[in-house]
Amino acid sequence: MASTKQIEELRNTLVIRREQIIKSIEDSKESINSLKDSVCNDDYDYAEISSDSFKEGIIANQQIKELKEIEDALKRIKEGKYGVCEMCDESIALGRLRAKPFAKFCTPCREIYEVEQQ
Repeated sequence: MASTKQIEELRNTLVIRREQIIKSIEDSKESINSLKDSVCNDDYDYAEISSDSFKEGIIANQQIKELKEIEDALKRIKEGKYGVCEMCDESIALGRLRAKPFAKFCTPCREIYEVEQQ
């Protein structure tokens, strides 16, 4: 199980990542809005603007999902449940938390969860 100091370091990592994502989502919204205001001179322009807008939307949606996972992890820290697998109640390895600080499953349970989601 992660120590209090390690959890605080991971909390700081989560807070920094949350701020980066919020800024990125705001930038994506601005980019999409500016694309909406773009002038289409031909079908090529329209296709390019549509493609760019679609990509920005996909990225923003993925970031919104990650933001929710980060918020959930920060909530688990406050509740004292951080670093405990939600499936088996065992400790999540510190290496896994460092790689993915918002992880809510240990590696074996994550694999089971992913199989069940297919």
